[in-house]
Parts: sequence; C-alpha cells; structure tokens
Amino acid sequence: MDSNKDHYKLLLQAILPEEIFSYFEITQVIIDEKRLDVHLDELHQLPEEYSREKLTSKGFQSAVVIQDYPIRERMVYLHVRKRKWLVCSTGQIVSRDWDLIAKGARYTKGFASFLKELFGQIPD
Repeated sequence: MDSNKDHYKLLLQAILPEEIFSYFEITQVIIDEKRLDVHLDELHQLPEEYSREKLTSKGFQSAVVIQDYPIRERMVYLHVRKRKWLVCSTGQIVSRDWDLIAKGARYTKGFASFLKELFGQIPD
C-alpha cells in the first residue's frame, strides 16, 4: 500500500467507529452537501461461534442503515451489510453475532452514548 493510501486509511480510522475496520470493508462512499453515506460489507470471515461447522457463504442480508456522528455539518449514515452463512449439516442460515448498534436505536453505540449524555436520553 502506498503512503497516500496509508494516510487516507488512518484518517478514516480516526473518523469512523473503530469496530468497522475489524469486521467490514468500505465498498462505497457518497458525499453531498448535507450527508455522507458509507457503504460497508462484512468481511469474508467465518463466525467464531460456528468454527466447528462447515459453512458456505450465501451472500449478504439487506443493508441496515445506522446513523453516526455528524462530520463537517453532514449527517453520517453507515449502510451495513452482514454476511449470511449456510450451516451445511443443518441447512440453517446464520450470521455473525456482532453488536454495533445501540439497543433500541439506529445509531452506533458511541453516537448513542453521546446523545444520551447530551439530552439525557436517545432521541427518536
């Protein structure tokens, strides 16, 4: 990776929730005057809780949109697609159990904590 790409990656890691870089790859970024949309696909890594099973990738679930901290007066939306896996022995479709979304909200945990601290609750 060249030096410029390293700088861009460091900048993205400073701006976006850290969990993203452990589990997802950025597939698209769309920026306009009022919003920043970051599209993420889960990495092709087998879920640890099914490590003893034979799994086959079955693509992605529909994207979930999560609101994150605004950046430079732009609303930030993360469009997250989780992978689906077929457990060959049972025919069951499973996905990784990850916890990026704050309970009861469509915000990242960090942004939800910020809003709760600021307003005393997470706004609708």
